[in-house]
Amino acid sequence: MKVIKFGGSSLASGKQLEKVFQIVLSDPERKVVVVSAPGKRFAEDTKVTDLLIECAEQCLQNQNPKEKLEAVMERYSAIAEECHLPDRVIKDIFNDLVNRFASDKSKPDRYIDLIKASGEDNNAKLVAAYFLERGVETTYVDPKEAGLLVSAEPGNAQALPEAYERLFSLRERQGILIFPGFFGYSEEGEVFTFSRSGSDITGSILANALNADLYENFTDVDAVYSVNPSIVKKPKEIKELTYREMRELSYAGFSVLHDEALVPAFRAGIPVQIKNTNNPSAPGTRIVYERDNTNGPVIGIASDQGFCSIYVSKYLMNREIGFGRKLLGILEDFGLSYEHTPSGIDDVSVILRENQLDDKIEAAIIQRIKTELHADEVKIEHSLALIMVVGEGMRHNVGTMARASKALARASVNIEMINQGSSEVSMMFGVKEVDEKRAVQAIYEEFFAAVTV
Repeated sequence: MKVIKFGGSSLASGKQLEKVFQIVLSDPERKVVVVSAPGKRFAEDTKVTDLLIECAEQCLQNQNPKEKLEAVMERYSAIAEECHLPDRVIKDIFNDLVNRFASDKSKPDRYIDLIKASGEDNNAKLVAAYFLERGVETTYVDPKEAGLLVSAEPGNAQALPEAYERLFSLRERQGILIFPGFFGYSEEGEVFTFSRSGSDITGSILANALNADLYENFTDVDAVYSVNPSIVKKPKEIKELTYREMRELSYAGFSVLHDEALVPAFRAGIPVQIKNTNNPSAPGTRIVYERDNTNGPVIGIASDQGFCSIYVSKYLMNREIGFGRKLLGILEDFGLSYEHTPSGIDDVSVILRENQLDDKIEAAIIQRIKTELHADEVKIEHSLALIMVVGEGMRHNVGTMARASKALARASVNIEMINQGSSEVSMMFGVKEVDEKRAVQAIYEEFFAAVTV
């Protein structure tokens, strides 16, 4: 059995839905189909999920969401009309949305989850209706009835252990099952969504629960590339990489697969295949537990902006027991999460997302670190980009860090910080945002220019 997931761009129109239909029917092993909400039809288009969030926010402000609701319904209606679906399909979607809008608004975060989850839920019903109209035995699966139990965390739900046991019974059902992505139900019966792009997570959960042979994730690119194609033209395609490599690349900016999506599949040892809905014959990229390291030390390079660093220096810091704990405790008091903590014997940098800070919080943090930890120097560096160089082969290859550093030096890029993960699967360079593109191009040139595609 294969679990197959289609992203929003794969379901943005009736023409795309026809492609999905043909892909599913081309392989009898494709039994469980996870769907996203309709995505963008063209670059300037708006995703249905974004429209739904705007609807929810207007409702919470006691405004009439009529215009946004009409935009949502237009998207579903266009697909239904193109696919010649009966009128009742659109009527049911409209009634569902009206009922959701009228729900309890006393808990805004939960209300928003309820509204935005309708994107996937109603699209699953539409897709199931289309398959049925084409004469294929198909069932829409309600996540609540199927047993997808999740934690009561708005926008960040986690599947509960018992969900896997309950979902296993789906194996006994006949025909093709259409399952909405992105959300589940709490034990109290309320809707909670996974983090954004969470339909990937749903697919991974189902692959684990059903003990699938393969989890196929269909998107709009032929494969995972070794670097962002908008930075390097015609980059090398990655044919195979490990879960850990994909996790590192996803975290650092690769948008092909949600960075949390691999966890359930990883735990069950289920391979994941990235494929292109618009070019299904392309082999795509396979994600596995282990692979042969025949490509060299580096498999991919990812980058992301929007970071800052809190640099703290204190003489004999390494002799002071509890210094790190106290420093991170100050950040915790402000509700801040951190990403990395590269350090030396007398200094440490804490890397965090810049959007967590404002001038007031920043000043308060600096003051507390100086007062409570008696630091010699505290400064915050803004507008940083993190570049992640990833590859299982690094563990068995000498000089990878030196090669990357020299490549940056040749490109006249100043390195603000360096950190290598303890797993030795990745190394991170911090540079100024203005140098990001040049830095990525230099590292790519060093490790991939001489590699045969």
